[in-house]
Amino acid sequence: MNKYYITTPIYYANDNPHIGHIATTVFSDIIARYHKLQGEDILFLTGLDEHGEKVALAAQKAKKDPQQFVDELAKKWQSYWEKLNIKYDIFMRTTNPEHAKIVGELLTQLKENGDIYRATYKGVYCIGCEEFKADRDLVNGLCPEHHPDQVCQKEEENYFFKLSKYIPEIKKGIADGIIPLEPESKRKEILARLEEEVRDLSISRQNVPWGIKLPWDEIQTVYVWVEALINYFSATKIYKKEEFWPADLHFLGKGNNWFHSVIWPALLLALKLPLPKKIFVTGYYNIGGKKVGKSLGNAISAENLLGKYGVDGTRYLLTASMPYSTDTDVDFPWFDEKYNSDLANGLGNLVARVAKLCENNNINIGNELPCDHFDVPIELALEEFKLNDALYLIWEKISLVDKEINLRKPWDLKGEDVKSFLIQTVFEIQDIAYNLQPFLPETSEKILKQFSGEIKSAPALFPRL
Repeated sequence: MNKYYITTPIYYANDNPHIGHIATTVFSDIIARYHKLQGEDILFLTGLDEHGEKVALAAQKAKKDPQQFVDELAKKWQSYWEKLNIKYDIFMRTTNPEHAKIVGELLTQLKENGDIYRATYKGVYCIGCEEFKADRDLVNGLCPEHHPDQVCQKEEENYFFKLSKYIPEIKKGIADGIIPLEPESKRKEILARLEEEVRDLSISRQNVPWGIKLPWDEIQTVYVWVEALINYFSATKIYKKEEFWPADLHFLGKGNNWFHSVIWPALLLALKLPLPKKIFVTGYYNIGGKKVGKSLGNAISAENLLGKYGVDGTRYLLTASMPYSTDTDVDFPWFDEKYNSDLANGLGNLVARVAKLCENNNINIGNELPCDHFDVPIELALEEFKLNDALYLIWEKISLVDKEINLRKPWDLKGEDVKSFLIQTVFEIQDIAYNLQPFLPETSEKILKQFSGEIKSAPALFPRL
């Protein structure tokens, strides 16, 4: 059985998930479910990045001990993923002592190999990004993604990883496809940035006590991004899943592109560990042209989405608006219109119409499903992570079945003609439901159950808003 290891980024444990986190995790769940339906052995990792200044400040603001703060948040995040029907295998937490041990061992190895040295860093630091910023990253001296109070000047003694040493190999790897980075727009962005000077990476912090202490200098803690990236490797050790390494897919948003496409491969090269087989980077969700984010105060929460659209409604709307290679602008009026047109009036209405016609004509289809595979165009879209395109193809099928019903008018047919037509229509609906399984797991299960055996009407799948 083929193995498939997919990861989301592990998210900062400083607040509840917003639409960007939810979408990335839903998309990853769709991909994992698709591969599982293809008969592969899946390892699906998500989790929380629980250390660093940003998390410590959030805990302080909540008047809680950092460990208590992240323990409570971890339970909340897992609860949200359960509500959204996210079937992960590992929920990784970087406060796991075994993770700290593995991080220490790997960094010690880098130091012994001569890839780590001590020096002074002076420059602009963004607490929101947990990152030192070069001039090219700033707009009027400020981070474009966070409030001005998140940016400060810092000068301190740190330990540095010789990132620049590995840049030629990284650059060639991305250009030649040895480090497969998709889509093309995100690959070009990284290659353009690699044309500029790349400085060595500060891998420790002097005044951030909430973190993993460096084994050789306990005054310093490991830079949160470095230990967060290592989680993809440490998790396979901690959970005894080494046979899944390396990752088949790191799925992430564009804000994490540099870390996953450059810093992570550089660390792996230095450690002589295999590189990930693919990195896929989506755009951002925007509201009114501005990135959605907790620190910007415009986040759309899980409660906002689930309370209004339900689990599969939320999964559908996020996937239909997927920012595949560019950013996507969304708002609730658009979500409302899409929900009503595609789910309530589209899929939901079709299922209700056909079920009623079958009930009126005593159609009994038996329990054997004729469909056990994805349509080829839908499969190709899924393989290329064009999840929104795959949904579009499924909704084209829904539209075609609807048109055929209106054309043939089964309510006017009699005897074997109506039965033959309805049985064929049921097969079409079963096919739609099979293809929907990764996207809308609850809905597809309901449809497949409803359209087997004796077919009866059922409550609306998606009540109109």
